Amino acid sequence: MADTALTAPLRSPLTHTADRLAAATRTSGGAVRLAELPFLTQIDVRLDAKGAAAEAVGLTLGLQLPLQPNTAVRAGELTALWLGPDEWLLVSPPGGRRDLENRIREAVAGDDEPVSVTDVSAQRTTLLVSGPRARDLLAHGCSLDLHPRAFGAGRCAQTTLGRAHVVLVARDEPRAGFWVLVRSSFAGYLTDWLLDAATEYV
Repeated sequence: MADTALTAPLRSPLTHTADRLAAATRTSGGAVRLAELPFLTQIDVRLDAKGAAAEAVGLTLGLQLPLQPNTAVRAGELTALWLGPDEWLLVSPPGGRRDLENRIREAVAGDDEPVSVTDVSAQRTTLLVSGPRARDLLAHGCSLDLHPRAFGAGRCAQTTLGRAHVVLVARDEPRAGFWVLVRSSFAGYLTDWLLDAATEYV
């Protein structure tokens, strides 16, 4: 039987802000770079960090789920973010949601431990904040100590930025800056806040 399911085109909550983000990047003279990274694959995983399922998932994905609070581990294009003692967010490029979710489910199939694997890709979008003044920009609205000694590469945290709840990630690639994962319903507000805060540098 032919597949008659309708597939709606993906639409980012920040489609209308791309030009404004690009303009702020240009006029800052390289001090800050603002951009959206739309449609990243995001899979929420909950399981016992000390159980066999955690080891099986790690072997399947080629990385060990981070056990230290507020840390991120990257293997190639896959990043695992620690969200809690039994919860991680796995982030990878767009288009791989079903494959990543299926690989995790197959890894824990038959395991008696309680495991939750949920595709939350549509729940959030991701803003990239980078450049020499990125930390200063974020510090305008975030109570975390963002000094590199306290929140250096490979750190992540659930926090608030400009009163919006976000997952903030200090990327571990050279000059990669920060990911700001924000719920789609707050993405427009947070983008406006970032653009307003960035006027100091443009």
